Amino acid sequence: MSALRPGDITDDMIQAMHTARRQGLQKDLRTLAANIRADAEGRYDSADPGWQAGVEWVLLWIENTASQLTESAPGAAANGQGQSGSPEQ
Repeated sequence: MSALRPGDITDDMIQAMHTARRQGLQKDLRTLAANIRADAEGRYDSADPGWQAGVEWVLLWIENTASQLTESAPGAAANGQGQSGSPEQ
């Protein structure tokens, strides 16, 4: 097998790698949100005031972040661009 040379990896290959990485992270974030949602179900009635709102805010933030991974320009989500820290951007 021959070694890769500088011109062997094209911009399209690099873009495809970044796209696959963002899609994998998006899937992981959505799985995390689903797990949090499942664990939180049934706990709202016995929780301290504000707990439900906090869980809902976190779930919304995770979903918004996951969506931005494929909607934004390459590298924007990874660099933190376009994220205000609030789900109500």
